[in-house]
Amino acid sequence: MIGDKHELVKLAEAKMPFGKYQGRYLVHLPETYLVWFKQNGFPNGTLGKQLELMYEIKLNGLESLIYPLVPK
Repeated sequence: MIGDKHELVKLAEAKMPFGKYQGRYLVHLPETYLVWFKQNGFPNGTLGKQLELMYEIKLNGLESLIYPLVPK
């Protein structure tokens, strides 16, 4: 869960560090990719927590809260 505004900004600035979508902001990952992680297991650590949170955000249609925080 997001503890403060700073965590939300960190989530918006996070990029996928590997794989097919390397370099993309997490909010720009396809929902199907996040569903795959949900079914197969999120990575350990911060990235896994951020991907799981992004999954929940997309599942609930709340991406509009993140888009304004993504760096231009």
